[in-house]
Amino acid sequence: MEYTATFWVLAVIGVFITGISKSGFAGGIGVVTVPLLALEIGPLKAAAIMLPVLLAMDYLSVRAWWGQQINGQLKLLLPASVCGIVTGWILYDFLNEQVLNLVLGITAIMFALWGLFKGVEIRGIPATVLGPVCGAIAGFTSFVAHAGGPPLNIYLVTQQLPRKQFLATAVMFFASINLIKVIPYLALGQINPDNLLVALILFPVAWIGVKAGLVLQQWLNDQIFYRVILIFLLAIGIRLVFGNL
Repeated sequence: MEYTATFWVLAVIGVFITGISKSGFAGGIGVVTVPLLALEIGPLKAAAIMLPVLLAMDYLSVRAWWGQQINGQLKLLLPASVCGIVTGWILYDFLNEQVLNLVLGITAIMFALWGLFKGVEIRGIPATVLGPVCGAIAGFTSFVAHAGGPPLNIYLVTQQLPRKQFLATAVMFFASINLIKVIPYLALGQINPDNLLVALILFPVAWIGVKAGLVLQQWLNDQIFYRVILIFLLAIGIRLVFGNL
């Protein structure tokens, strides 16, 4: 398949943003990459190209954050996320990605606005309920369009973790589910030589983005960090809603 100059510009921008997001901002803004690439090559191929790139980013991010994650949070989130991935695999041929992105976008906008103007703590919903729900949604949306950032952030923000533990937990979560996603992607034929070649070309951009994210997050204190996450969620939600109307 031949790729246009516009595709490569969008790919470089999207992969760079995703690298920053994964290593420095809990994956929140990385959700824009697949929609960007889908403007040129369609969502399915865009998601297939991004998976190897994400795995490379995960390797770099895990090396940077290993040992600082909250394992108890991962034990709560990951089993449910596997259920979400399996559900996405089963429903793969029947999914309406436009409706999915609209629902995800509206949810992200509502939470971001509430958090920015009312506070980030959700009262009355125990972590043992909210965690698995958000984990399952994150697994499902990550399988479909690598868009697991908003539902994961919705849960992690409510836990008020210190910044480093927040980031480390998000990094380990996405590294785990991206590895799991390799199995259904292979079974569906979405990982092939053409997609792998494009991903390989984009690896240097991914490395630069990850390093940039590690630097940027050090400049922010915890309060600013949470507001940045919420603002990113708002921007993502607006992009998803208006991009799919």
